[in-house]
Amino acid sequence: MSTFSIFLVLIVIVAFLLVVVIMVQNPKGGGLSSSFGGGGAQQLGGVKKTTDFLDKSTWALAILLLALILLSNVAIGGSDSNLESKALDLDSNTTAPAPEAAAEEIPLKDATE
Repeated sequence: MSTFSIFLVLIVIVAFLLVVVIMVQNPKGGGLSSSFGGGGAQQLGGVKKTTDFLDKSTWALAILLLALILLSNVAIGGSDSNLESKALDLDSNTTAPAPEAAAEEIPLKDATE
């Protein structure tokens, strides 16, 4: 498995987690934080701590996703395989010759008929 493939798998996992964390949040203060009881501070650390956790995890996943994307660009350039196009290679004689035009001409109908 190449380095780029590892980065690609990590990018997909982080993107999925980022989507899940964003979908759990509610822009008007609801979402996961409101399902823990609304006003009670005894349930799972309270609503404020849940909102802080979701906010910090969103930022952390977004920064991680950006870093993985930038590092994957380095992994593409550092691979050992030859990624250059063969079409631009002028020294190679691998191109097939163009087919010869047909020697036989199709007779045209006379326009006076």
